[in-house]
Amino acid sequence: MLDVYYWPTPNGHKITIFLEEAALEYNIKPVDISAGDQFKPEFLAISPNNRMPAIIDHAPTDGGEPITTFESGAILAYLAEKIGKFLPSDVRGRNKTLEWLFWQMGGLGPMAGQNHHFAHYAPEKIPYAIDRYVNETNRLYGVLNSQLDGRDWITGEYSIADMACYPWIAPHERQMQKLSDFPHLERWFNAMRARPAVIAAYEKARPWSNRPTVTEEGKKLLFGQTANTKSAA
Repeated sequence: MLDVYYWPTPNGHKITIFLEEAALEYNIKPVDISAGDQFKPEFLAISPNNRMPAIIDHAPTDGGEPITTFESGAILAYLAEKIGKFLPSDVRGRNKTLEWLFWQMGGLGPMAGQNHHFAHYAPEKIPYAIDRYVNETNRLYGVLNSQLDGRDWITGEYSIADMACYPWIAPHERQMQKLSDFPHLERWFNAMRARPAVIAAYEKARPWSNRPTVTEEGKKLLFGQTANTKSAA
């Protein structure tokens, strides 16, 4: 029913967590981002920003032609609306859930991603850049910790907001963060990590997890692109 263009990154894990929670049938189509698979014409046809994940829904609810969706937040919202779960239908609950989904998409993900880049991938260690993004990641952890004070889940009930945020908190040590500094976040993290669907989603990643996410050649592909770049892939 669903083709999932995937690599075991935080954004990839978001989608498999949802699919495992929803018990939907899906086929994983690996997109090896270090080998340049994201620049192949057949992938660009469904993900013009050359980023994974992306999906093809071969059985959309309108009964029409397959629907393609790129951007992990858009995929989560689409799938939640398709099955009527994990995104509240009431206006206030829906609004709150989308707020935190977009918070992850616009804040936690990009800032933690820059944290990863300058601390682990950049050819030159720039102390200002590392401090800037480690500190901003820390601030965002604090924001989420405050939101989770008195709540089991980010918006009160389990939702796509939790699925979106967890994979970006999972590499907290790599981001130079201590979960013990954020007790509400730590409690939530442990609850997320114990969910059977989360366990299953990360297990699905195993066939590709033993490969380096970014090789030296992959760095050139991932970090050297401009509007005029012609990929060799």
